Amino acid sequence: MTASLRSLYQRDLNKLKMEIGAYQNEENLWKTDKNISNSAGNLCLHLIGNLNHFIGTHLGNTGYVRQRELEFSLKDIPKTELIEKIEATTTMVDSVLNQLPEAAMEKEYPLVVFEDKMTTGYFLIHLLSHLDYHLGQINYHRRLLDI
Repeated sequence: MTASLRSLYQRDLNKLKMEIGAYQNEENLWKTDKNISNSAGNLCLHLIGNLNHFIGTHLGNTGYVRQRELEFSLKDIPKTELIEKIEATTTMVDSVLNQLPEAAMEKEYPLVVFEDKMTTGYFLIHLLSHLDYHLGQINYHRRLLDI
């Protein structure tokens, strides 16, 4: 399961990097509209913060300190900086998962995030689906607003 998750995270974080890189007008990364409350830039920061917190801090002991409110309030970060942050997150996720023993997947995740305790494997699947949910939103945002 660990090898499969490593592969899927690599694939989808690379897609995130491609989506952010595909914006023709960098200002459009931060655009919102009447029915679109989160910009692609803020969704990208949110995904970076989320993965660095839940995988980096709690599984990899990286020391990352999340500032979730900034994920949605920071604006106008250059596209190149977002891409660097995605690349660093990709490296971190792969490194942590590579060092995670297969047996850890069945162990309890060290933090209660939802109402009930869960296995590490379950939560890693949840985090991947969260990444993909927002990745789809970013793709749609780009095709609607990067005109």
